[in-house]
Amino acid sequence: MRAISQSKPTRLRGFTAIELLVTMAIIAVLAALAAPSFTPIIERWRIRNASENIVTALYFARSEAIRLGGNVVIIKNANDGNCTSTGNTDWSCGWKVFYDVNNNGIQDTCNTASTPNECDIKTGTIPAQTSITLSGSTGIISINRWGMLANSINSTTPAAMDFLATPAGKNSTAPSAVRICAGIGGKIAQKAGNSAC
Repeated sequence: MRAISQSKPTRLRGFTAIELLVTMAIIAVLAALAAPSFTPIIERWRIRNASENIVTALYFARSEAIRLGGNVVIIKNANDGNCTSTGNTDWSCGWKVFYDVNNNGIQDTCNTASTPNECDIKTGTIPAQTSITLSGSTGIISINRWGMLANSINSTTPAAMDFLATPAGKNSTAPSAVRICAGIGGKIAQKAGNSAC
């Protein structure tokens, strides 16, 4: 007859609750120490995103104005529940690009049954915690059939545009601030925020 051998009970492996809590506390402390160093990176990303949106909108609107023979308008978005801008120079709530059929500088009701119509051709948004200002703005940018920009409808004098993108609550001296200069001839350049166009 064979002898029955007794085996040792196997021990379960894993973490105890105390070990898990200590590890989580260490991770929380390290994350709290590292978080402030990510702020400049996030601000630069937001500003780069906003400035690329502005440049894209300007190039797009110019090409549409040339294609359609003028009457293309970029209008700043009005205040809504998610965003508030103050005055005509604050473009922080984004914008709309549309074909101004009656050339009055106001976007009329979108009627998709009519051609041409004043429906949005393109809309632009700005990341949160970002401020966009356009010096000398009247709240609209009118683009004629030659692709030249102006601050008012039917203006015979083209104007250069000077956008400033900054993190919210900061000014042009912030390291991540960007100035977007749109020349009369259509050339668009990006510079440091504290540079002049």
